[in-house]
Amino acid sequence: MSYLMGIDLGSTSLKAIVYDLQGNAVASASRPTQLTHPEENPDWAVWLPEHIWGGAAEAVKEAVSKLDDPSEIKGVAVTGMGMDGVPVDSAGNWLYPLISWHDTRTMPQLEWWQENIGAEKTFGINGFTLFYFCTALRFLWMKEHRPDVLERTEKWLVIEDFLNFMLCGEYATDYTMASCTLLFDQTKLDWSDELLRQSGIDRAWLSDCHPSATPLGKVHTKASEATGLPVGTPVVLGGHDFLCGSLPVGGFKPGLVLDVTGTWEVVLTATDAPVLTSEVQKTGMVVEAHVARNRYAAWGGGVAAGMLEWYKAQYGAEAERRAREEGGADWQYLIAEAAKAPVGSRGVMFLPHMSAVGCPMVDAKSRGAFVGLTSDATRGDMFRAIIEGLDYQFLDIVRAMEGGLGQSMERIVAVGGAIRNELWMQNKADVVGRPIEVPEVEEATPLGAAILAGIGVGLYKDEEDALQQVYKPGKVFDPDAENTKYYAEAFEVYRQLYPALKSIHHRLGK
Repeated sequence: MSYLMGIDLGSTSLKAIVYDLQGNAVASASRPTQLTHPEENPDWAVWLPEHIWGGAAEAVKEAVSKLDDPSEIKGVAVTGMGMDGVPVDSAGNWLYPLISWHDTRTMPQLEWWQENIGAEKTFGINGFTLFYFCTALRFLWMKEHRPDVLERTEKWLVIEDFLNFMLCGEYATDYTMASCTLLFDQTKLDWSDELLRQSGIDRAWLSDCHPSATPLGKVHTKASEATGLPVGTPVVLGGHDFLCGSLPVGGFKPGLVLDVTGTWEVVLTATDAPVLTSEVQKTGMVVEAHVARNRYAAWGGGVAAGMLEWYKAQYGAEAERRAREEGGADWQYLIAEAAKAPVGSRGVMFLPHMSAVGCPMVDAKSRGAFVGLTSDATRGDMFRAIIEGLDYQFLDIVRAMEGGLGQSMERIVAVGGAIRNELWMQNKADVVGRPIEVPEVEEATPLGAAILAGIGVGLYKDEEDALQQVYKPGKVFDPDAENTKYYAEAFEVYRQLYPALKSIHHRLGK
């Protein structure tokens, strides 16, 4: 029996899952991802390298321990959250924590980039919307505030590349992770000399770029002791998490919209070439190399389930009490309350910009908002309003993609943690007015990484071969015609929220 392992470095958990070649999970384990706020500046947010490596290694070791013969793991690949990275010295020692995407300390560097290089020029080369958490802005912050760190830096490793280095000792990055830095040229598929020159960032700090599924190295003795993986297990380049998640469900085929919803929601479609036009740039979409070879991905998105997590943390005490006393999970009670709320949440609407907005408009100063509150509003109304607001945003992104790319997208496939919330999936179908397909897939993101490992070691011929072996149809959520009619009118109201509140939010942000 041959197995493959995918390691997923997510914002909530560090997962290690072993799959057979048909995409069935045979062993798994996870550890929480520990976000840390430094004592010297509690507003900052970082991932400690020892937590990332330690937690991931523990998860891998537990998963491996469940196998009769660990040598049956024929390859391992890592997928991750993207922009966050760690500088290491010539001996491979980490020099500074990974600045998390939660951390807004790089807002001044974002403004510098906008003024001196510009969003449109950057997009025309790199394909990325300017987000405060893009890797290049961390370099600029370091140059200003911690030049001593950069003086000792041999390589800056994005989180996926960091774990690969810890496993096999090799410095490398794949096209999708390189895309997150703002410094990658999507046309020549290598670092941009022009963006490096204008930003003053040293090319020597960056690893060489390769396609996903490129064999990288082999697990060394020290990593074997930490993870339980046999010495010599092949390590293969993975890629950006949501792009890996697209592989098991065909999200590398043009014409299909893939909705990947977890802490973040990413809405993507594949293209044969990079579409780097100003029209696409103005929608806030990102265009980057795909983990599938000879493909690109156009996507937009933002924080999604993270806002439901916020709601649970602030207003979920009653649900937590009921779960403790009556059994079940706190989410179960929160979703039940939302399900009792009527369509439209009694007129309550939610603008889902609690972590700013990047698509279909770009505004780092926008904020979230509940509007339409009355004394009749319940907890369930507010929870449902968050779901409806996220689904209005989803529809807004899909329409922006169709307009910017000039193509209709009738087929929508959903993966990610949100698919377990059937209320959310049905509401999404109602809002968008189209069926939502939810394939039967066990953790699409680490499975996608495992597929890349399988391609890299020759167990799959290519992405299509892997898809034919692992794809399993699942449930389809068909829209309710009456609900869709209501949401079509309500969507026009939703679209007025951002412009109506924009100046208020900008003033509050000061």
